[in-house]
Amino acid sequence: MIFGIQIWLRYCLLFITLLQVIFCSGSEITKPTHHTDDGYINNYLPKEKMSKGLATVFKWRFTRNSQTIVDFEQLEPDLPFLQSNRSEETLTWIGHSTFLWQYRGINIITDPHLSNRASPVSFAGPERLSPPALVLRDLPDLDIVVISHNHYDHLDKSTVLGIYKKQKSKPPLFLVPLGMKEWFENIGIKSGVIELDWWESHQVGNWKYHAVPVQHWSRRGLLDTNKVLWAGWVVEAPDKRLFFAGDTGYSKDFKDIGNRFKSMDLSLIPIGAYAPRWFMKDMHCSPEEAVQIHLDVNSKQSIGMHWGTFLNLTDEPLDEPPVRLQKAVQSKGLNPETFITLKHGETLKNL
Repeated sequence: MIFGIQIWLRYCLLFITLLQVIFCSGSEITKPTHHTDDGYINNYLPKEKMSKGLATVFKWRFTRNSQTIVDFEQLEPDLPFLQSNRSEETLTWIGHSTFLWQYRGINIITDPHLSNRASPVSFAGPERLSPPALVLRDLPDLDIVVISHNHYDHLDKSTVLGIYKKQKSKPPLFLVPLGMKEWFENIGIKSGVIELDWWESHQVGNWKYHAVPVQHWSRRGLLDTNKVLWAGWVVEAPDKRLFFAGDTGYSKDFKDIGNRFKSMDLSLIPIGAYAPRWFMKDMHCSPEEAVQIHLDVNSKQSIGMHWGTFLNLTDEPLDEPPVRLQKAVQSKGLNPETFITLKHGETLKNL
């Protein structure tokens, strides 16, 4: 009897060991290729090209030219309409990568940034040339806040906290790339944050939100380079699809997105922060590359963003991106209305 029990126990141990081997091996095999032991990498950019050496950074910093201030026309949004709207589709450019999209009674804001500087401090760093078209008190109650990555011109602590406190009785849902939930918890937002890896989705009612790969990087401090993920977002409403590219260089990722989703009804694509090309090319697309993104994802209507808002963020003339965009659209033989830019504060209706 004792001998039989020993044999049975040995078989049990062997079976458990076999299961451990299978599951451990499986986890290694299925580990996403953009995951590393110390963070994340891009799909189509070698890891060594994801960060610039100090010599390269200093070369840019000490050879760059200051941008000339441009007095951009700024429109006054129809605040009573936007605050009460629950029926019409609207898209309002608040500035940089911050848009308010209202559709089917849902209010979505992208990369909300309403502060004076894109910086960890209030006294230095890229300063706003164009004030935000909406401030916190102007915003309608938000349902969804979409964050693309943690750079200071896209993730602004005071704006995020302001939105949360303004709606504390019914806060919005924050959708963020993998690894960013901890940052929200550290600033006091303990719930209502969903983090997703590339190609993961989250459903709210009959809407689906997909995190998709784009070519960029992340850093918030001195020692956290690429420790959290970055992403673009595809928002699938019942009968419409929005693509928010966040911040990105051009890559084959957009053909992958186009192949998976087939088409986009509306796309928000960066067209600025691309100069000098020898320094910015891998992480920031040019207007010409933005048009290629528009084509890759088969977008019916695209809007250029990430330009004309912050002074000395990069080196191109502040008013150059929409001019180059227009020429690039023309060179591809596209209808000029399919890829446009908005004035700060402008609202498009019934897109």
